[in-house]
Amino acid sequence: MNYVIMAGQLMLSLSILIVLHEMGHFLPARLFNTRVEKFYLFFDPWFSLFKYKKGETEYGIGWLPLGGYVKISGMIDESFDTDQMDQPPQPWEFRSKPAWQRLVIMLGGVTVNFILGFFIYGMVLWVWGEEYLPNDNIKYGIYVDSLGQEMGLRDGDHILAVGGKPFVKFNDREVVREIIINNAGSIELQRDGEEKTIPIDPKFVGILSSHANKAKGLFGPRVPFIAAQLAKDSPAEKAGIQPDDKIIAFNGQPTPFFNDFARLAQQNKNEKVTITAVRQEKDTLQFEMVNTKEGKVGIYPYRPEDILGTQRQEYTLAEALPAGVSKGMGFLNDQLKAFGQMFRGRIKASESLGGFGTIGSMFGYEWVWERFWFMTAILSLILAFMNLLPIPALDGGHVMFLLYEVVTGRKPSDKFMEYATMVGFIIVLALVVYANGLDIFRSWFSK
Repeated sequence: MNYVIMAGQLMLSLSILIVLHEMGHFLPARLFNTRVEKFYLFFDPWFSLFKYKKGETEYGIGWLPLGGYVKISGMIDESFDTDQMDQPPQPWEFRSKPAWQRLVIMLGGVTVNFILGFFIYGMVLWVWGEEYLPNDNIKYGIYVDSLGQEMGLRDGDHILAVGGKPFVKFNDREVVREIIINNAGSIELQRDGEEKTIPIDPKFVGILSSHANKAKGLFGPRVPFIAAQLAKDSPAEKAGIQPDDKIIAFNGQPTPFFNDFARLAQQNKNEKVTITAVRQEKDTLQFEMVNTKEGKVGIYPYRPEDILGTQRQEYTLAEALPAGVSKGMGFLNDQLKAFGQMFRGRIKASESLGGFGTIGSMFGYEWVWERFWFMTAILSLILAFMNLLPIPALDGGHVMFLLYEVVTGRKPSDKFMEYATMVGFIIVLALVVYANGLDIFRSWFSK
């Protein structure tokens, strides 16, 4: 069921983006009296799931969910319908229109995706605002995972800045971003009351950007282990632990923070253990139980955010719209920098690519509307960015040839466009197959 929810979110998001992208081509085409023969969500080789015709245009839904298309008369596209190109140009055809009109038609899709991405981003900010954990609230310091330890971080550190940029909103993803995208060379922190600067080895750009490490954390906020809930029939529930008990020791070893307890629990799987807890801040109690084979006793802790306290930045509509543009532009700027890192060899392209499985996993296994619309905004900007790449068969390829025509006054021949589109289509198809093949490969070898 979880995978159905994830797939459903991905399909709905892509459907919205594809239809509106194609509408961006359709509307200016009709504005310039250019005939549109087909308007399809998804591709329809051999047959379609649904179709109906209104006026000159056939509207439908294909069975192959790799995108969508509008078939414009007199244009060489991924349909490779070249029969009409052997006939004399007609006034309603794409090829008969001035170059500037053809340019507007081809840029319509990415323009819609850019505007849509900024707009949805702004609406998310307006409706939900931004909740974050202020770095000033991290009074117990951080606990560090293996990657963070390898970088030189230690339990109890207080992060102050990354590459000279103040660390205001507590999120280890921001540290990862600064290292990968902006080549941050150091982390400034406070350790045992003294300020220190930890240099970051450049090798961590590749390590942190690898697909295997994308889901791994560097660090998190240290908090006391206070029971929020007990799993039904778990060892902890059977032993008598109650919600709001504060766990302070595991087999006699002090566990002032949750990560201390979790580490010891993992080291004592399937063994009889003793847990010490304080109840109502006065009674110290001991509970004996048998730890599970997974190293979990069945206590759900309070979230760090519940203990440390978060802040929420609210936006009026007038504030949210420009903030959406600003954050969207920041995201696009990061994409450009990431491409630069790839060209410099600091990030492997194969580690950054992912297919539908990778994209779907970003929506999560529960339907959360805030996350759904946030992901849809991001995907809209990614689609716009990728479609602008100067690859024939993509919008950017058509724009490249149109700009060549505008500058030189010479129009590429129909036969050249046919071959270029075919080459571009093969490149795009190969990238789709490769990206989804990577998902399958990673899934197979992660088992």
